[in-house]
Amino acid sequence: MKKLAAIVVIVFGCRVADCQGIAGAAKDTIREVSLATGWGSKADTVPRINWSQGLPAWKQPFPYRSFFVPAVMIAYGATAVHNGTLQKFNGSVKEQVWEDNPHSKTHIDNFLMFSPALAVYGLNAMGIHGQHNFKDRTMIYLLANVFAQGTVFSVKGWSKEMRPDGSDRMSFPSGHTAEAFASAEFMRLEYKDVSPWYGVAGYALATATGALRMYNNAHWFSDVVAGAGVGIASTRLAYWLYPRMQHWFGKKETGDRGPVTMLTPTYQNGAIGLSYIKVF
Repeated sequence: MKKLAAIVVIVFGCRVADCQGIAGAAKDTIREVSLATGWGSKADTVPRINWSQGLPAWKQPFPYRSFFVPAVMIAYGATAVHNGTLQKFNGSVKEQVWEDNPHSKTHIDNFLMFSPALAVYGLNAMGIHGQHNFKDRTMIYLLANVFAQGTVFSVKGWSKEMRPDGSDRMSFPSGHTAEAFASAEFMRLEYKDVSPWYGVAGYALATATGALRMYNNAHWFSDVVAGAGVGIASTRLAYWLYPRMQHWFGKKETGDRGPVTMLTPTYQNGAIGLSYIKVF
């Protein structure tokens, strides 16, 4: 019987007190065997393997899950352009914000949309450093703007949605909101390892920008939602793509003094694009 108790102890890994209880049990009985793990050991489970852990930044797989929410936001706005139910909801929001509470317009949103990005540079100037140095974060921010504003103005051209105030057919999606949320996500990703509250502050400023676009009767609710999705997705895409750009175009080809290639975003006289630079 003692041999049987010893085997049970080995198989189940019981605690010391339980083992002593088994050893001193009556000849024909075994009182209790504890299956709980002891001495700080972990449960016998297979850990989840993160296959991308340890890979360099330019080899990280595309983060599909992080684009789910902005994709839903963009889809909502696009659906509202021709969906009667969502258009009625747009009208009810306009009625509550503008028609039931007539007021003068404000121009704060023209400056507020850039405030999260400006805050990133201000914090770095004060010694609160984010994830990237000045050059890299500037390149990422410009790249995010290329994606955001390029998408916004391309979609405005074919959607031709009338603004709530009837001024033109450039309502969908909201460019101000796209810029604001691109800046907010830029701030969040730069300082996510410092404190999550920086991201909260950036998103609060971006949300205020979107609300002001409706307050000024310049956009429908769905325009603002879609613009926010475009901005968030653009910055996340820029953060994923930039390390690859560094690897593909910023690497010296021959020796320490060989030619260098670089791809950089550009903005001039309202035109957004990419420039290819090769230094010999």
